[in-house]
Amino acid sequence: MKIITLTLSPAFDLHCTADELQLGRENLAHICRREVGGKGVNISRALKTNEKDSLCIVLLGDANGEEFKKGLERDSLNFKVFNVSGRIRENITIHTKGGEETRISFEGASAEPSVLDTIAAELERTELSDTLITFTGRAPEGISIEHIKAFLKRLQELGARVIIDSRSFSLSDIADCTPYLIKPNEEEISTYMGRDISTLAEAVEAGRTICKMGVENVMITLGGKGAVLVTCDGVWTATPPRLTPLSTIGAGDSTIAGFLSAIAEGQDISLALRRAVAYGSAACLTEGTQPPRQEDIENLISQVEIKAGG
Repeated sequence: MKIITLTLSPAFDLHCTADELQLGRENLAHICRREVGGKGVNISRALKTNEKDSLCIVLLGDANGEEFKKGLERDSLNFKVFNVSGRIRENITIHTKGGEETRISFEGASAEPSVLDTIAAELERTELSDTLITFTGRAPEGISIEHIKAFLKRLQELGARVIIDSRSFSLSDIADCTPYLIKPNEEEISTYMGRDISTLAEAVEAGRTICKMGVENVMITLGGKGAVLVTCDGVWTATPPRLTPLSTIGAGDSTIAGFLSAIAEGQDISLALRRAVAYGSAACLTEGTQPPRQEDIENLISQVEIKAGG
């Protein structure tokens, strides 16, 4: 089974360290890393680091796209670029001594809806009936959510299984798309349901509600409290290993990568949840948006407790 990641709103991730961050004052920070990113890129990078192949499709602004391509090449990703006018945005993450992270995201390049037709035409040249395709991250300026939904439906009609992890989608938008998988975190699932969802039991109830809307798999992550996977056939809860995170940025993308890698191998759905949590936990042991290391995943996966029912 093939995996394709879509990143229509990529970013340069700039990571800085500072003793503290005070609003309304000048703050001294030190740049420690500059990486190419975007949720789909992060998923592909996590897969590649753990010897799983994917095709990373990226929409690049022509003003600084060449620099981004060099980063993709440096990470040895298999990628396909589509160009638009404008500049790729930057995300600035400030890491303080107290362990808190503050992120500032800028607007990126805008695009015309016709670029989706170009991407779809390219994908139609290959067999999609055995393919997992992720749409993650925000929709770029100039492309409405209705255009995105029509684009994803076109891919589904060709047999692709679609994964959505994007704050550009409302719950009704997700229901319209009937995706194979969604992966909201605690904040996102609370927004979808219009109430606080903070326990595994509440997440299970929310997942069941969303499954009834036509979503095949609902994986909800609640940080250190664990994760749940709800399908039409059952419920599984996962308790993650105890660890001290270096950074939680990109952990959700790695969680998706772990789940998809297991599904692509034909693994059982509960084992896919175990691997997803191991990937996400391992990602917390790397700085910034760096992918989870194989040795960390191998050490952590046996510590992930999976229980059926809920």
